Amino acid sequence: MPSAGQAPVNPLAGVIDFHCHSGPDALPRSVSDLEIARLARRSGMRGLVLKNHFTSTADRAALVMQEVPGLEVFGGVVLNRAVGGVNVEAVRRMTEFEGGRGKVVWLPTFDAENHVRHGREQRPSVPVMRNGQPVPKLAEVLRLIAEKDLVLATGHSSAEDTLALIPAAKRAGVRKILVTHAMADPINAGDAQMRRMGELGAVIECVWATHLAGDHAPSPSGRTQKQVTVAEYARAIRAIGAEHFLISSDLGQYLNPLHPDGLKAFITGLREAGITEADIDRMARRNPARLLGLRE
Repeated sequence: MPSAGQAPVNPLAGVIDFHCHSGPDALPRSVSDLEIARLARRSGMRGLVLKNHFTSTADRAALVMQEVPGLEVFGGVVLNRAVGGVNVEAVRRMTEFEGGRGKVVWLPTFDAENHVRHGREQRPSVPVMRNGQPVPKLAEVLRLIAEKDLVLATGHSSAEDTLALIPAAKRAGVRKILVTHAMADPINAGDAQMRRMGELGAVIECVWATHLAGDHAPSPSGRTQKQVTVAEYARAIRAIGAEHFLISSDLGQYLNPLHPDGLKAFITGLREAGITEADIDRMARRNPARLLGLRE
């Protein structure tokens, strides 16, 4: 791993991608779990976090590590309707899968109230906050996350709910909080909101997939989303401080670039925008490692 401030020969050396979509899935994916793990290892990356909107990935991560040694692979569970919504038993069972690779609990994404409202969809959603406080089921989940020292990721909760959620989670004993792609749809957090999230101790995620979004996105799913460019991420990082951020790919969608290529482009773009190697090292390597309980 390069020392802070020193540009690595391989920009992906030691990088951890905290937001990887892969197959098998209910949505079209460009690569399987095993394929992306092999690509990541060949690229010199340190690790991956597998994410699926509909099922736990802790067991898949354990299997991938058996087949692709030399790479740290983690999983988690997204509390969408497919696993019963805000369901403490789904989280508990995820932590019990052999291998111990279940480390992340994402609050609802596609089924979040904020996501459904933003898309003007007429279907059930999964509430997490009421009157500025976690719903009773979420309070149970927060206690378990604290007990197991898991990462709480905020999913597609609104910026306003996230700002109320972070202190509530910390009061419950949660020590590791990641604000899922804060600047992207449907969260759309502003600088003042992100600054406050950082002050409260959360890490804020920036994802490369949003740079590809918009009307001309290669992936059909990206054409319905707002573009957030590398230049916009770089401006926010400079304004708020790299210590509060994490960069990941959020790739795996059909027709989008593969995860290592996206991360390499992200790092190159941040360098060109004036972000230092030390700050890139913190966001791509050190902050993800700290959240996952790995040596920084």
